[in-house]
Amino acid sequence: MYKIGIVTMSDKGSQGLREDTSGAAIRELVSGIGTVEQYRIVPDDPEVIKETLMEFADVHRLDLILTTGGTGLSPRDHTPEATLAVIHRQVPGIAETIRALSLQKTPKAMLSRAVSGTRGRTLIINLPGSVKGVRECLEVVLPVLPHGLEILSGRGGECGHN
Repeated sequence: MYKIGIVTMSDKGSQGLREDTSGAAIRELVSGIGTVEQYRIVPDDPEVIKETLMEFADVHRLDLILTTGGTGLSPRDHTPEATLAVIHRQVPGIAETIRALSLQKTPKAMLSRAVSGTRGRTLIINLPGSVKGVRECLEVVLPVLPHGLEILSGRGGECGHN
């Protein structure tokens, strides 16, 4: 079982003016692979997002951080830039696959700027801000996460061997 963090980017949510349904959906969907040990709703502020991601990875040493929101074209959407500022290595295949499969459901998927990468032994994945988007994207990613997290943590074997 893995230690998981959820970060929701929402100005209104961080002020208590909007319920975080996307974060709740993530919590439900990841229950089979681990425990949500950290959860936070933060404003769409790049510095706050960066600080939160670094805290979750470096202090709490989570295996996986899933973000929701802030990946679109709005001037207040800063999640991809904040994520890129704190990761050490990109894992482009995750975001590329999510976009490719999401495009089969909606052409708006091409507007996503979501990224994925690692910080130390923590995998960080940006997800959309809608419950529907979160569910569709995690449906694609969840089957491969245990293998990826095993390899990243050093607990797994080589990728080419059974």
